[in-house]
Amino acid sequence: MRYMVVLEQGPSSYGAYVPDLPGCVAAGESEEEVLQLIQEAIEFHLEGLREEGSPVPVPHSFSRVVEVSV
Repeated sequence: MRYMVVLEQGPSSYGAYVPDLPGCVAAGESEEEVLQLIQEAIEFHLEGLREEGSPVPVPHSFSRVVEVSV
């Protein structure tokens, strides 16, 4: 499955979260690190859902870039 991941750059770190998997988040010092950590977090999150017998959410989020005049 392919889940959309939202990345945020902070003053000294990066954060990531998955809209389709509430509570699935990661933080790292670089974009590369946070992408690796969020992939691991997604796998762990899905494994937990399966173990407790909960359904695995089907990915449905997507993104678009909107340009605006300032």
